[in-house]
Amino acid sequence: MNLPMNAHDPHCTGPAPALGLSKRQFLNRFGMGLGAMALADLMGPGAHAAGTPSVVGEGAFLRSTHHAPRAKRVIYLFMSGGPSHLETWDYKPVLNERHGQELPDSVRRGQRLTGMSGNQATLPLAGSAFKFARHGKAGTWVSELLPHTAKVVDDICVVRSYFSEAINHDPAITFLQTGSQISGRPSLGAWVHYGLGSMNANLPAFVVLVTRGKVDQPLYSRLWGPGFLPSGHQGVQFRAGREPVLYLANPPGIDDASRRAMLDRLRDLHDLQRPQSGDAEIDARIAQYEMAYRMQSSVPEAVDLSKEPQSVLDLYGPDVSKPGTFAANCLLARRLAERGVRFIQLYHQGWDQHGGLPGGIRQQCKETDQPSFGLLTDLRQRGLLDDTLVVWGGEFGRTSYSQGKLGKEDYGRDHHPRCFSGWMAGAKVRGGLTYGQTDDFGYNVAENPVHVHDLNATILHTLGIDHERLTYRYQGRDFRLTDVHGNVVKDLLA
Repeated sequence: MNLPMNAHDPHCTGPAPALGLSKRQFLNRFGMGLGAMALADLMGPGAHAAGTPSVVGEGAFLRSTHHAPRAKRVIYLFMSGGPSHLETWDYKPVLNERHGQELPDSVRRGQRLTGMSGNQATLPLAGSAFKFARHGKAGTWVSELLPHTAKVVDDICVVRSYFSEAINHDPAITFLQTGSQISGRPSLGAWVHYGLGSMNANLPAFVVLVTRGKVDQPLYSRLWGPGFLPSGHQGVQFRAGREPVLYLANPPGIDDASRRAMLDRLRDLHDLQRPQSGDAEIDARIAQYEMAYRMQSSVPEAVDLSKEPQSVLDLYGPDVSKPGTFAANCLLARRLAERGVRFIQLYHQGWDQHGGLPGGIRQQCKETDQPSFGLLTDLRQRGLLDDTLVVWGGEFGRTSYSQGKLGKEDYGRDHHPRCFSGWMAGAKVRGGLTYGQTDDFGYNVAENPVHVHDLNATILHTLGIDHERLTYRYQGRDFRLTDVHGNVVKDLLA
């Protein structure tokens, strides 16, 4: 029996006999995870190279991290729709001075526009309706829309020079989440789970939380999907309400004993069929069934916020008591982080403000500002911020000119991939640093550009992963999250 070689392990010393698989892959495939534990036992405590730390967990593809990790886990706060950098983190007084004047051709440089503003007769510059002030020891410029986050700005590294190649939402968000504008690639969280495995056998390694009730650009499950990786690396969405994970509870008439017996018989049947099929995807499916069984008791405890003290609830703001809000999800993210969930992705929609931007972004920041502050503060108080990387950002920025009519107190901004802002915190990131600059109009990167692949390479680096070495062989090619690009932005790291 010859099975296809699905992955290339940079640590592999040789293929297992007759299978073309590493020993670890062989045991993982044919032992549904038990083989990996057996291998670890055989290798013994001295199996890793001296001085090489490891945070890998059960089911990890890597035997150890490529270098000393700064973080054990990631909490990614994704602002879906493209938050305006010009109203949040990138202070541009020149825009206010030249409010209403035409965008200079020397600034635009013939760059493409979307169909929503490309046919406008004029492109009038729009100054921000909001004031900026310096905060923290470093004097970081922060908008008045973010008063709570401004209190912890010395824990944050603000990046003002992100840029993307995608100008519309679907390819742009897909690019941020998977490293490709075309759907079908594994998501960032799936890559992390694949490389480092799980730190808690009773909870998923990759959990997704979407703010409830927000209507904007659609979010698809493929954004947290495994792509061509084994299906067990799919992100698991936790929802607000009585059933946090769909179809997790036993159906009517089925008790725990019956479900356990069903899973045992299913495993027996699979063991009989395995020698004939050798299908790794069946192994992955059986493992997911077992995980679902364990989650029946672990998930209700993890999502129960009722025992949190009032002092903690107050950190996140009044919305924390409303299930499914961004505030409640931030608190839940902290609970999942301390229970060993490796990658936690929060999505907050509604940042696509082509018109009515001042009112729209004021509401968006009201919903997210204090919860973000609360999350960072809560993590720090519990000693978790040192080994947790927190990332905040969207898929692109907004134009420095107004889309549509420019009013005295109202305007909109179109999509702008040329530059946008975001921040990182925790995991020994250089708090208080402002990295990169845009031009006076907030239209082009002027200093220290950071590409999407650079961002993802840096996230993996904090976890101890060399983005060029975490690969998966698919259809005859070794794929990676950063494709054939990407550089770790080491200036962001202390």
